[in-house]
Amino acid sequence: MRAAEKRTNSPEQKNGKKPRKKSDELLKGAFQDNFLDFLRFVYPDAQKVLDFDKGIEFLDKELFSIIPNRERKRDKRVADLLARVYLKNGTEKWILLNVEIEGGDDTQFAYRLLQYNYRIRDKYNVSVATIAVFTGDKNQKRQTNYRDELLGTVLSFRYTSYHVFDHHQSALLKNKNPFALIALACQKALLEGKIPEDDLNTQRLDIVKALLTQNYDPDRVRSFILFIKNFIFIKDQDINRKFDEQLETIMEGTNDREPVGVIEVLRMQAIRDAKMEERTKALEEKKEIARNFKQNGISLDIIAKSTKLPLKLIKSL
Repeated sequence: MRAAEKRTNSPEQKNGKKPRKKSDELLKGAFQDNFLDFLRFVYPDAQKVLDFDKGIEFLDKELFSIIPNRERKRDKRVADLLARVYLKNGTEKWILLNVEIEGGDDTQFAYRLLQYNYRIRDKYNVSVATIAVFTGDKNQKRQTNYRDELLGTVLSFRYTSYHVFDHHQSALLKNKNPFALIALACQKALLEGKIPEDDLNTQRLDIVKALLTQNYDPDRVRSFILFIKNFIFIKDQDINRKFDEQLETIMEGTNDREPVGVIEVLRMQAIRDAKMEERTKALEEKKEIARNFKQNGISLDIIAKSTKLPLKLIKSL
């Protein structure tokens, strides 16, 4: 029996749940790192129409103004991006990217994109191209347009859409555009908890090998590898350690300048995770103190003042 078959699944896999990971933030970082290549991928004539020499500017402030926090929290719109680009004729254009990570089954999805597009046009008086990327499984619902008709009045809104399963794995591996490997990573991330982690790691390595056939600078290679390792999540630390060992020679010789985007996201995640761990530990310590106080007959009000824990929580201990 192969080692992969002997290894037991993690608790998350046994329960049918995916391991915890911040895939939305990681994917947003990957889109930021590779946005120009993404545009080349979804728009075949992008090189002829867009002026890539002028670069790209992400408009976070403007995005927040058109997608309020209450909508962002409700719909988990963490992976949305708004960018300013320029056409060859010098005209300024904006592009709104919506990445549907959570399944894309919202019946109001197309209408919501229409709202965002119109809000930008109305507030900033610019033309807006809207792109929807779907990263769910092959059965994910995919709305590509909105249409409303009443008494001769017709409102029609169509936008560019792409599903990560629009291309087969073999086609994505052969494609020289780096975004193809991001799409493939999205496909493989859906296998978490469904196949042995050894097998998942092999597929993760296949993506990296395809990456290394491209002539990318060391910083970009390093950033992409970090994305692949963390986006295609493997819980087994022994497997991750082997993965790191196989990549050790790849990382050698890179300069000290660190790329932004994915790496910055991972840094922020590490800081947040450390803080969360500290808060969890402190809470458990307070709860233990509260239990001891209760056992010694100290009133709940005094315990609450001493530990700063809610009365409801103290009563439940």
